[in-house]
Amino acid sequence: MDASRSSLTAGHQSVIRDIVNWLEQGQKAWLCTIVETWGSSPRPVGSWLAIGESGQWSGSVSGGCLEEDLLRRMADKGPDHPVLIDYGITDDDRDQFQLPCGGRIRLLVEPLNSAGGKDQIRALAEALNHREPVVRRVPLQGDATLEFRQSRDRSSVAFDGELMVHSLQPECRLLLIGSGEVARYVTEFATAADFSVTLCEPREAFADGWGYRHIPLDRRLPDDLIAEEFNDEFSGILALAHDPRIDDMGLLAALHSKAFYIGAMGSRRTSEARRERLASLGLDARVLERLRAPIGVDIPSKTPAEIAISVVADLIAARHHLRAAPAPL
Repeated sequence: MDASRSSLTAGHQSVIRDIVNWLEQGQKAWLCTIVETWGSSPRPVGSWLAIGESGQWSGSVSGGCLEEDLLRRMADKGPDHPVLIDYGITDDDRDQFQLPCGGRIRLLVEPLNSAGGKDQIRALAEALNHREPVVRRVPLQGDATLEFRQSRDRSSVAFDGELMVHSLQPECRLLLIGSGEVARYVTEFATAADFSVTLCEPREAFADGWGYRHIPLDRRLPDDLIAEEFNDEFSGILALAHDPRIDDMGLLAALHSKAFYIGAMGSRRTSEARRERLASLGLDARVLERLRAPIGVDIPSKTPAEIAISVVADLIAARHHLRAAPAPL
């Protein structure tokens, strides 16, 4: 399947990668951003659909009902300056595009074909790849600008009718410590939910049997890996090895990191024993409060797939707290 057509649930960074590819091939490209919604809407404010002039697309603004019309518009003659497009204003709109009853969506469509637009998208991709949050300011009149702020603005959109301010965070990534059935299911569900996943497995037998070639596998010890690569507030760390020699080493480093989510698999009894071990190594109660153990939503879960579902559900809830604040105009 064409990669540009397999990314319906892709996050912002995946969409940016596709846009950069098209621009480097010499194609024109347009970026559609949901700036306002009224009533029911299939996708939230800030969602993206990118369209290349060859008909390729990436992302989603409606789950399917608006994409065909936007593809047709861009194929006919895409705008050469930012424009607003409204859907759901009339009863005919709602019937034609199958919007939920009463729902309205306003999109800002911007061309990325100028030298400045191409440079900005490349700079945006580079910043997010380096784990730096950025802010895009896109006026209806004039050129878009990119700001790099020291503060960690949460992913959000503000629109006053003339200017869109879109705060963007790096994608949330997960470090899974220890392979096994739960790790396999967490990988599948978390990837579908737009998390970037890496497996840490220093045990040779387990690493050799992992089998998910598309998922990065790092054989370093977890404390070194966390300190060097997973020490920011957009990282989640999950101890799934069920082996205290591996899990505790990773948790010690994780609890001193900036990670937004730190969890460990195990029963309540196992979790209490783990907390006692970590406390004996010098961690105080305040630090230990960051540890989610038993990990996941209390379903209660028994099978590996159920445990993974509960874990990813909890991760999604935690991620939404990173994206809840409004962007300043």
